[in-house]
Amino acid sequence: MNNKTRLILLAATSIATLAVGYNMYSLWQEETLWGHRPLFFFVLAWASIVLLFWKRYTRHPKGLRWLGLSTLSGVLLAVSFPPFPTTILLFIAWVPLLIVEYEIAKERAVENRQPSTVNRQPRLLPYVYHSFVLWNILVTWWVGNTAFIAGIVAIWLNSWFMFVPFIFFHWTKKYLPKTGYLSFVVFWISFEFLHLNWEISWSWLTLGNAFAEFPQAVQWYEYTGVFGGTLWVLAANVLTFKLLKKCEFRISPKLVWTQHRWPLLQIKLLVLVPIAISLVWYFNQKDVGRDEEVVVVQPNFEPHYEKFRIPKQEQLKTFLRLSEEAITEKTQYLVWPETSFGAGETDGFDSNPTIRYVNTFLEKYPKVKLVVGVDAYKIFKDGEQHTNHTRREERGNEVFFWEAYNAAIQLQAGADSIPFYIKSKLVPGAEILPYHKYLFFLKPIVDKLDGSVEGLGNQPNREAFPSESGKVAPSICYESVFGDYNCGYVRAGAEATFIMTNDGWWDNTAGHKQHLAFARLRAIETRRSIARSANTGTSCFINQRGDVQQPTDYGVEAAILQNIKFNRGITFYVKWGDMIARFAVLVTGLLLLNLLVQKLKRRMAK
Repeated sequence: MNNKTRLILLAATSIATLAVGYNMYSLWQEETLWGHRPLFFFVLAWASIVLLFWKRYTRHPKGLRWLGLSTLSGVLLAVSFPPFPTTILLFIAWVPLLIVEYEIAKERAVENRQPSTVNRQPRLLPYVYHSFVLWNILVTWWVGNTAFIAGIVAIWLNSWFMFVPFIFFHWTKKYLPKTGYLSFVVFWISFEFLHLNWEISWSWLTLGNAFAEFPQAVQWYEYTGVFGGTLWVLAANVLTFKLLKKCEFRISPKLVWTQHRWPLLQIKLLVLVPIAISLVWYFNQKDVGRDEEVVVVQPNFEPHYEKFRIPKQEQLKTFLRLSEEAITEKTQYLVWPETSFGAGETDGFDSNPTIRYVNTFLEKYPKVKLVVGVDAYKIFKDGEQHTNHTRREERGNEVFFWEAYNAAIQLQAGADSIPFYIKSKLVPGAEILPYHKYLFFLKPIVDKLDGSVEGLGNQPNREAFPSESGKVAPSICYESVFGDYNCGYVRAGAEATFIMTNDGWWDNTAGHKQHLAFARLRAIETRRSIARSANTGTSCFINQRGDVQQPTDYGVEAAILQNIKFNRGITFYVKWGDMIARFAVLVTGLLLLNLLVQKLKRRMAK
């Protein structure tokens, strides 16, 4: 591409980016949702950035080839995730990027041996980062519908995080060549594990999540969790890359079949045998446990604007009307979505007017337990220990300290107490400013996300809501994406899982579909039936093998009823958790220590 053509394309993409951005701003002023516009904005913006730095990508003779291969990897990784039906492509999605890394490492080695007068030594960063940005944009662009700044941070910052394990793999392959591709596997698994367990958690793109719409292929997640899927994918990609390397990266079926039949067979067995085992397992898997009748309500209040305009009393009437239409004499549980109403101060639930009103309704159905997501807060008494999420407020001459919660409660007519659970996997930015003591200067961004520096409060352990009908897990929204975390509910005695969520923040896009799909993996890992109540999105039931039952339509009021199984059995994964990831972290530590020693030795030898 000559410079004139590049400048014309750069001008075109920049103008298109500004036009889409202006359209989004106009819609925001009119309080209208954006739909798929953030996707076009982010793609056009990234295309403009690539064109702006085009010379960095193409200054090496192979630069255009590497840009094409890295683009291919980013697209293949993206279309392997829900709602795309092409998950099988994940088994080769990393191969183009591994080719880029291999060729750049080879070129850099030649350049080091035969330095030229012009420094044309290729850089890995632009190509790898390009792949990861494409992957993040094409799968998670819808975050921009929640808050535009959140979308930017989620995409571009997460791509930087992803680059770290890849560059460590690149260095390890250079200094410890025998462990090079082992390091790629364990570094990536360790990165995914870290991403599940720190405050900047954004685990949406964990590779094992990609199989969420094909539970038939991963019934063995009840032993491994999603990290079994990640290991499976990475191993298949490494073997495929090594096979192509033997063929000198020429895709010739005849050459592969005649000279490399055994490596090809290994790849086929690695991919097909787990699927075959899982399919047999799937068709023989039966839900176990006792039947309990559950009603799930979807009130369908658009959360950006509509939910704040409709009087709370009118919203509550909608909840009660939909519930009454579905409840029968056999109903044991009623499930309402996340933040259905404000429950007030934690020590005053019994006197909260909304709770008293709902309890009056429940008196007509004495067997029914309502599990519902609520807003709540705690005011600290004098001398009571504060937490990292405590807020200070002044009213006149009075100073008091308090903590806000996204929580769940269980209500039943005549109950002696109200079980209370605090959501503890919080959404970075919107619900928590990660490491806010050190990142306090990000307060303006958090304010734009309608969050606070202190964030919401949480609790250290999972718990299950008890009743005469059994125990249920009160999983709130984002929490349902975390495998081992959800096992904590089962370890606390949960026999079924109730997911309370509000998926309308993302509009009718891929976001709510992915969120639903990931819940199917939680059903397999724990073998717990799931009742899922979304404010809007998709409410449904999910059986113990991951099948979605009675899914509601997006943007429609609904109340659905079904008998689900309450199971007391414990799976291997519930008992042992993310063993694969923990082992990978151990190996990562050993490899990084060895890498450091080797680098020091080389430096001292010079």
